[in-house]
Amino acid sequence: MREVPIGSKGSFTHTVVEDDLASKLDATLPAVMATRVMVGMMELAAMDAIRAYLEPGESSVGIAMDFAHVAATPVGHRVRAEAEVTGCEGRRLEFKVRAFDETEEIGSGTHRRAVIDVAKFNARLKPKLKAT
Repeated sequence: MREVPIGSKGSFTHTVVEDDLASKLDATLPAVMATRVMVGMMELAAMDAIRAYLEPGESSVGIAMDFAHVAATPVGHRVRAEAEVTGCEGRRLEFKVRAFDETEEIGSGTHRRAVIDVAKFNARLKPKLKAT
């Protein structure tokens, strides 16, 4: 991994579809974008912020997320997640993350990722795959 500058930014945009709704998980939940979708978008924005600094054979995995989901978003609305690198210790990176729909900020928080060597990661995972 090349050095990732503090302040590096990334984003991810998505239009909410039926499969993104909380009500798809459980019919008693409202028909609004599920928190899991917002969090996934924040992760993708963070990945976008560091993509240019990864070496061939590297990727990153999420290791922590602390966030608030503060506003509901209906199907059809376009959502934009943003991430900004706020810290870097070796292969561990920290981000400020935010998400907005067409009307307002819908969530914010912090996220941490670790840069991995994909081949080594997959080798460590192999015993678990055989166990299933």
